[in-house]
Amino acid sequence: MILTIYIIIIGYFLVGVIGFYFINRKRETSESRKSWIKTLVYFIIINILCLSIIFNPVVFRCLAVIIIIMGFYELFKLFRESGYKRKSLFLISILVFAVFSSGFYVFSRMGKELIFFSFAILSIFDSFSTITGQLWGRRKVFPKISPNKTVEGFIGGTFVAILSGFIIKGLIDVPAIKAIILAAGIALFAFIGDFMASFYKRKHDVKDFSNLIPEHGGFLDRFDSLIAGGAWVALFDQLTHSM
Repeated sequence: MILTIYIIIIGYFLVGVIGFYFINRKRETSESRKSWIKTLVYFIIINILCLSIIFNPVVFRCLAVIIIIMGFYELFKLFRESGYKRKSLFLISILVFAVFSSGFYVFSRMGKELIFFSFAILSIFDSFSTITGQLWGRRKVFPKISPNKTVEGFIGGTFVAILSGFIIKGLIDVPAIKAIILAAGIALFAFIGDFMASFYKRKHDVKDFSNLIPEHGGFLDRFDSLIAGGAWVALFDQLTHSM
C-alpha cells in the first residue's frame, strides 16, 4: 500500500511538472531556469523524506531533529542579523516554534503508515496550492506578508489534498470522515505554518531565512508547513484517542 501511494505521489509530481511547464513558458529564461531548479530540488527532498519513512522511520526521526535544530538556528540568525531588535517578536516566535516542534517530534515517532499518509497529503497540498495559485490565482490572501499566496491556490491545494486523503484512507484504516478531517487539518496547519514563517521574515525585511537549500531558501522556508502539519497530526491523534 505504501509503495502504491509513493507511486501516486510521483504521479502527482509529474502532473505538477506539466503544470510548471505551461507556467514557465511565459517566463523569461533566467526565471524559468530558477523555477526548474527549484522543482528538481523539491523532487529530491520529497524522495529523501519518503524513502526515509518507507525503509527506516528512525532516519526520518533523525531528519526531523535536524529540521527542528536548523529552525531554531534560522530564527536566531535573523534576530542576530537585525541587531537583536524586536525582542518580543523573537521570544514569542521561539515559544510558538517550540510548541510546533514538540508536536512535530511526536509526529516523527508515530507509525510509519500515519507519517507517510500525512507527508503525502502535505506534499500534495504544497504542490497543488503552488500550481493552482500560479495558473489561476488572482486574489492575494496576505499581500503584504506573503504576496505569492492566493485564495485560489489555497482552495485548489486543499481540495486536492482532501480528495487524496479520501482516496488513500486505506493506508491508515480509518473512516472516510476522519481521513477527510485529518487531511483538511494538515492543509490548514501547513498554511498557518507558512504564514507565520513569512510574517517573521517580513518583520526582519528578508526574503529567505538562509540560502542553504538551492532556490528554496533555508530549512524553515522549505519545512515550515511540514512542522506545522506534523504538529496537527500529533494533536489530532491525541484528541481522537482521548475521546
